[in-house]
Amino acid sequence: MNIILISNKSKQAKKITLTKKHFILSISVLSLLIVTLALGLNFISLRYADRIDTPALRAVLVNPQEERHRKIQTHLQDNLNIMASKLGQMQAQLLRLDALGERLAESSGFKPQDFSFNTLPGQGGMHSELTSEGLTLIEFDHKLEELSSMLEERQDKLGALDFLLRHDRLTKFILPTEMPIDSDWYSSGFGYRIDPFTGKKAFHDGVDFSAQIGTPIKAAAAGVVVYSDRHPEYGNMVEIDHGDEMVSRYAHASKLLVELGQIVLQGQKIAEVGNTGRSTGAHLHFEIRYKDKPLNPSKFLKKTS
Repeated sequence: MNIILISNKSKQAKKITLTKKHFILSISVLSLLIVTLALGLNFISLRYADRIDTPALRAVLVNPQEERHRKIQTHLQDNLNIMASKLGQMQAQLLRLDALGERLAESSGFKPQDFSFNTLPGQGGMHSELTSEGLTLIEFDHKLEELSSMLEERQDKLGALDFLLRHDRLTKFILPTEMPIDSDWYSSGFGYRIDPFTGKKAFHDGVDFSAQIGTPIKAAAAGVVVYSDRHPEYGNMVEIDHGDEMVSRYAHASKLLVELGQIVLQGQKIAEVGNTGRSTGAHLHFEIRYKDKPLNPSKFLKKTS
């Protein structure tokens, strides 16, 4: 390549010939200058970065490695915040499980302190430092998700078990098992008998307890009073609905102590023994009816010893 230079003073032309060697040398010198300038800027950024107040100059001199490090730290902090939130949710789940576990232990007849819900279970055993490996961030996050799912599953199962135990305990109170009067024998049983008024065979829908007038009559189970008034045949009568279409009936009372719609508890005094209605003497006529059909009360009542 030839370059011709013409001077204004001498009016003479000078010819310069550039060879391939000249090009290579020029490129090498330019590359060296660029590398030197980059190293210089990097040195200045590391040594005087804290003294640089100009935003434009700081943007030019900032170390790319530091920017990458900052992005990594930001990403890690974001992940830590997400995992901290998950840990908070898991702690709340564990508190609910502890409370549920104590309630289940109590319902089952165990003492909550026997299970130590508030303390960690003991762990131990040998392990080799050579085979142990730390969890990566992705593995740790996966473990948290897995543990959270397990906690939700356990909570659902324990909740169902708690419901069944509660239902079982509640059933014991709504079934008419309490003796309605302080007596352990019947003066007349359930089933066919000779009617004292007609002298003919008739079906007796309940059992009779012979007692003095004024003797307390108690609710055989908890429920709602659906009848508390005088009846043409039963005299002063109380009926209690225990739910699931089961009703207990207390007849021939001398005094009624509960009102229609009142909620009564098992063993609560609801009336007093009398001789009202179709009756030959002071006694309590007691019935248990399911779907308006009479059941034998002796299969439900727990007689006193």
